[in-house]
Amino acid sequence: MPSLPLPRRPARPHRDDVLIGAAGLAGGLALWGAGIQGGPELLGVPSWAALVALAVMAGTELLRRSAPGVALVLGTAALALDTLAGTLVAPVVMFTDLVYAAVVYGGPKLARRLPRATVPLTVLATVVPVSVWRNPELLLIGMATGLITLAPSFTGVVVRGHREAAEAERLRAEQTLLLAEADRVQAVNAERARMARELHDIVANHLSAIAIHATAAQALQHDRDATRDALGVIRENSVQGLTEMRRLIGILRDAEGRPVPDATPRLDGLDALLARARAAGGTDLVFSLHDARRAGDGPPVPVEMAAYRVVQEAVTNALKHASPGEVAVRLADVGGGGGSGADGDGGGLAVTVTSPLGGGRPSGPRAPGSGAGLVGMRERVELLGGTLTAGPASPEGDGRRVWRVRAELPAEGRKKR
Repeated sequence: MPSLPLPRRPARPHRDDVLIGAAGLAGGLALWGAGIQGGPELLGVPSWAALVALAVMAGTELLRRSAPGVALVLGTAALALDTLAGTLVAPVVMFTDLVYAAVVYGGPKLARRLPRATVPLTVLATVVPVSVWRNPELLLIGMATGLITLAPSFTGVVVRGHREAAEAERLRAEQTLLLAEADRVQAVNAERARMARELHDIVANHLSAIAIHATAAQALQHDRDATRDALGVIRENSVQGLTEMRRLIGILRDAEGRPVPDATPRLDGLDALLARARAAGGTDLVFSLHDARRAGDGPPVPVEMAAYRVVQEAVTNALKHASPGEVAVRLADVGGGGGSGADGDGGGLAVTVTSPLGGGRPSGPRAPGSGAGLVGMRERVELLGGTLTAGPASPEGDGRRVWRVRAELPAEGRKKR
């Protein structure tokens, strides 16, 4: 596993490093004052040189985090001088800490190469003196070399491994949190979009009918029968819209799992939907339903709900914008009008709504649109892997223009990835 980048090295000595250096310096001075040295003077190096080695070694402790490689080189030179001057022991102890720090805080190359180098060094320090001088007591040289190089370096390997594992877990935890937050934001946005579609589909057709008949009631206030009929439609749509709104709000507030009325619309409710549209459209519009699907099980609930909403929005738009004439709703299996033959084996559902497109309705005002209906229809259909087209068409080829909305939904209702 590649080494993870460790935290940035500090520009100033760490407080603990200062304490380690000060403690090593004080310990060495105490040993010097007591006249305690670990060995004889070698090669004529005076004993006071051990104080120089002690000072240098204590200074390198200040670099053990910020420059561990430099500290190890200077510490090695100070250790050699201390050994020749008779050894105060304190520099040896501090050198083991430098070896440990070089592995823990050094770069990846130093952390890999230093432990490997201490193995042959310890072997040579053990074998060569015994082989040359034939004295078993010289095995202590190898043991001492292992204690001050091999042991601290491999201790550093273990500690560095734990630190890198902890850093990897921290990064993984942060990544998991980021992914969870992204999923949460996506889920919230998707839920908001779904709620917007539901609110629009539930309220739009009722409010459109209310707006149309309210304006008609104002325009026909001298015709008491027409005004009464308009106010009746307004009341009916107000009550139905309020009922559906309460049902949706009940679902949104159902935090304790209490049962709520089923708010999922079905294709069986298209007759009631068109009946309300006939009442709202007056005598200018005629609504018809043609169900050319094969007999059998109906489509899955998501597909059925999307098909209902497409019809609902298309009918609402017809009430607001269509010219006088027939608004035709057609349900068929994808690929065939009658549901038989090879073309009828696709298993999908096709919903087509056509409404007259021309010079406008001579009677009855139009209700303004927001443009959100087509967006909501397209989102619903595409979420299930279907397609939706909406625009002018000439189905008869005789120049008569209609506005056609056509949605093709897969039978399995599979969502797009």
